[in-house]
Amino acid sequence: MTHTLLIFIAAVFLLAGFVKGVIGLGLPTVSMALLAVAMPPAHALAIVIVPGILTNIWQTFAGPYFLGIVRRLWPLLLGLAVGIRLNADMMTGPYARYGTVLIGVLLVIYAIVSLRKFAITVRPRDEKWIGGVIGLITGVISAATGVQVIPSMPFFQALGMKKDELIQALGIFFTVATLTQAFNLTAAGLLTESTALPGVVALACSFTGMAIGQSVRTRLEPEAFRHWFLISMIVLGIYLAGAATYEIFAA
Repeated sequence: MTHTLLIFIAAVFLLAGFVKGVIGLGLPTVSMALLAVAMPPAHALAIVIVPGILTNIWQTFAGPYFLGIVRRLWPLLLGLAVGIRLNADMMTGPYARYGTVLIGVLLVIYAIVSLRKFAITVRPRDEKWIGGVIGLITGVISAATGVQVIPSMPFFQALGMKKDELIQALGIFFTVATLTQAFNLTAAGLLTESTALPGVVALACSFTGMAIGQSVRTRLEPEAFRHWFLISMIVLGIYLAGAATYEIFAA
């Protein structure tokens, strides 16, 4: 791994950590999207996985709602893990080259849905079966792309959780996703000594970026930051999908 690539990885995780520090999420989404510019999704996920697990575990236990969230959302979490395991070969099999296209498309969908702020509600009696289906679909998509925001984020927004409860629920959700993906990557032989150095760089920069983001959160207008962040995700998504599609057809 070249010094230039390590510097690029450091910059990516500083930015991704900063975004997570300001708005409470976005580290896997931002880092996977930017790393996909320079490497296949499977290699990007192997670097993302360690900082993703540790930052999500910290978020998982940073609140008093853990047991209540697990009781409420266990079908979503189970469906997520099953979906990731069922689609374990997508990043390393014959369809792996389409992963970057899918990442780009998902970024655009996620950003547009978030900008539109669709008012969706899920009745409490329907939460478990809908959650199981949403988790399964999200897991299948996540196994191919490393991104877990579609269709899970609209579902989370429909639950009507308080802000702190929602942040902790997202931590639990992403922890389950990253731990299951780590199992897939290990089985595929992608988590090796070669990912140790970039993983350490990514971890250090993630926490540094989060600390900076949290320190400036009170001086920024989070909603305005979120708005421009989502617009930038649309631009990046279009670029990734377009460039990857061109490479596929040009090959």
